[in-house]
Amino acid sequence: MDKTSEHVLNGAFVLTLAGLIAKILSAVYRVPFQNIVGNTGFYVYQQVYPLYGIGMTFALAGFPVFMSKLIAEQTSPLQQQQLLRQSTRLLWGLSLVLFLILQVGAQWLARLMGDEALAPLIHAVAWMFLAMPFLATRRGYYQGVLNMLPTAWSQVAEQVVRVTVILVAAALAQSLHWSVYRMGTWAMSSAFFGALAAVAVLAWAWWRRPLCIEANTVATPFAWRPLIRRFLLEGGSICLFAALLILYQLVDSFTVKKGLELAGLSSAAAKNAKGIYDRGQPLVQLGLVLATAFSSALLPRLTKARQQGASAAFYQIAGMMIQIGLGIALAATAGLIALLPGVNRLLFGDVSGQWPLAWYLVSIVLMTMISTYSSVWQSEGHYRLPTFALGVGLVLKMIGNTWAVQHWQTVGTSVMTVIALSSTFVIIWLGSAPRLRTALTQRHFVWKLVGSTLVMLLVAAPVGQWLLQHPQLNRLAVGGISVLASGLGATVFIISAWYSHLFSQTEWQALPGGDKLIKRQQERTHKHETR
Repeated sequence: MDKTSEHVLNGAFVLTLAGLIAKILSAVYRVPFQNIVGNTGFYVYQQVYPLYGIGMTFALAGFPVFMSKLIAEQTSPLQQQQLLRQSTRLLWGLSLVLFLILQVGAQWLARLMGDEALAPLIHAVAWMFLAMPFLATRRGYYQGVLNMLPTAWSQVAEQVVRVTVILVAAALAQSLHWSVYRMGTWAMSSAFFGALAAVAVLAWAWWRRPLCIEANTVATPFAWRPLIRRFLLEGGSICLFAALLILYQLVDSFTVKKGLELAGLSSAAAKNAKGIYDRGQPLVQLGLVLATAFSSALLPRLTKARQQGASAAFYQIAGMMIQIGLGIALAATAGLIALLPGVNRLLFGDVSGQWPLAWYLVSIVLMTMISTYSSVWQSEGHYRLPTFALGVGLVLKMIGNTWAVQHWQTVGTSVMTVIALSSTFVIIWLGSAPRLRTALTQRHFVWKLVGSTLVMLLVAAPVGQWLLQHPQLNRLAVGGISVLASGLGATVFIISAWYSHLFSQTEWQALPGGDKLIKRQQERTHKHETR
């Protein structure tokens, strides 16, 4: 049992690490890409990116997680094979429908986005959906049998190939003077090439160790109706939460440019403004990676406590996830906003879009909390209320976005994102068990967190304002100052959090370097007592 638990934890660590690498690659490549293609080229790519993001979520973070749960429930390889076969058929049906919608309806979708020239990009991204059934089911199978390496390698291979194709397309577009739409089409084709790389990795793993089934054995098929119901309810909920940020970006793709034109901007100016607003996406993605990496590392322990029926341990670990997630998310968000003039100039070359980006960064905190609370709900097998809450927020965003953009331009869409996410979080929080609701009020946690964040801002905010007032500094100098300020701010936050007892000793141990802090404190206490 101990060896099995250790194997599970090691596998979870490998998969988490691979996921972090893939997410970091997915966020970081946008910076050199934007620098090469400019605001308008970035707008072209980001308009269609959410369509790819949805397919990637289905194949990477949504259906594989659900499939792994189904596979783990089966008691024999024969049942696993039958489940794999039927699940592949289901996902093939979904994939073909999505592929045909994007191929046949590309012109119509591009027109809804306010830019018919985007149709070739939509055609290009559609092809990756044909790889989704194989990727989702095989990744789910390997995770279900606790073999995380094929999934991990396929994630990294997919992102490396995709990012390489995107950056090569951007470089060729610059040297050969392609239009931004031709560049975008080639960049979007990277989705299919990346998917092929992932398929190759998983196919090789499958060829090496296929399912061992005795000859002439046939499994009883699973009833289609309950299987489809579980795919829609449980699998659909997991996919929606995994694609939450992407769904909001999809709404922006259909509403922001058209709303800006209704506000009086020309088509060229609207594309430029949308491209500047899209700078927030990699910043938010990196903030989420940082905030959720540490709290999600506790998920295996949460699942284990649930399986063992240890209710007290379950809620204790859930509370730790919530507090660690909020603590890191708020500190990261406040630091990014304070240093935004430097970060914006370092990464993108100017300080355009300060207010829209600052509002958009607030979503890091809200999405971290939504992700953490929904993970706890899903680990208990509850999907309805979180899915309903997500739907409420998404509907609010869809209804109010065009109006908000028309009145306040890109600041409006950022504010609508914050309002919509807030509504989702409030519904999930109110519906949670009392012990989860009070996780934010234990030991005066929120007040201590706000205090530590304000102390950090006393260091970071003046640096950000100084950078804003000195536009003559080159990007290298700005980068050096920003890095030093962020490091100093993080140090100040950690010191303040330590002395205010923001986190418990167990929570500190779950953070990188936490053990060293505790050990030093114990050594100091011991020296003080022996004097």
